[in-house]
Amino acid sequence: MSGPLALVGGGEFAPGCDFDAELISAVGATEVALLATGSAYENPQKVVATARAWFEGLGVGLREVPVYTRPDALVAEHVKAVAEARVVYVTGTSPMHLRSVLKDTPVLEALCSAWNGGAALAGSGAGADVFCDPMVDTRGGAFTVGLGLLPRMAVVARSNQWSPDKVHRTVELAPPDVVLVELPERTAVIREPDGTWRAAGEGTPAVHKDGRPATLEDLPHPAVAG
Repeated sequence: MSGPLALVGGGEFAPGCDFDAELISAVGATEVALLATGSAYENPQKVVATARAWFEGLGVGLREVPVYTRPDALVAEHVKAVAEARVVYVTGTSPMHLRSVLKDTPVLEALCSAWNGGAALAGSGAGADVFCDPMVDTRGGAFTVGLGLLPRMAVVARSNQWSPDKVHRTVELAPPDVVLVELPERTAVIREPDGTWRAAGEGTPAVHKDGRPATLEDLPHPAVAG
């Protein structure tokens, strides 16, 4: 049975993200493996330092898995770190870079294997976006191919930073079989091991299907890891 999975709207590693403690407790983790891949060009070490302080405050350690380029995703040491982790956290601001680095690599295979083996998986910002298929191209709000861990589902991460017009355009462009979730910062939707979904964090997710308001009950049950 796969472990819990959290899609976070961004603003991670900050007050309001109490769901991180829930994920850690659910799998009995003592350490979190962090891939700040999506922030490769935006001072990833600042992200790592913020995450380290946050998780130390929750009573666990942090292991940076330095996967910032595609060759990094082929390194055996990085693959092993992800495969053995009880919590894997993927974050950043560029879903396109995340996809180009991780797609069809041993690190992605290890991530899926860990999740399917019961580890908790969290994707925040670009991480939440790229786990889905299709994923939202944040540059214009249209859709493109994601990594496919969560098929027939897409998210608008950091939706509180989007204009209503841009959100509306994305809702209208969503394929008819795809459920779209607006995720504000410090807000998550969490898939439990039994395939059910719940909301957590500071904000309120907004769900759309076929251009109309929907609920978490409309999200795929169960989602299937790639």
